[in-house]
Amino acid sequence: MGVLPCQFKDGTTTQTLGLDGTETYDIVGLSESLKPRQELTLVIHRASGKEDREPVICRIDTPIEVEYYRHGGILPFVLRQLVA
Repeated sequence: MGVLPCQFKDGTTTQTLGLDGTETYDIVGLSESLKPRQELTLVIHRASGKEDREPVICRIDTPIEVEYYRHGGILPFVLRQLVA
């Protein structure tokens, strides 16, 4: 659906990171050369001003899912294919 799914590495959870919902996030490592299951970095900006970095796995698991993501989701991908 055009949303980048990410998964914490084993042993990491919202509880172990102490997330409380006040944080904002950035994803570092996205580029045109995105690969299935690529490791990215989640930058956690806490309300206190502290910043933490945590490795995450991009859960785009197949090359076709990469294409869906690049097109903004499966629906825009299919519509572009139909128009072409």
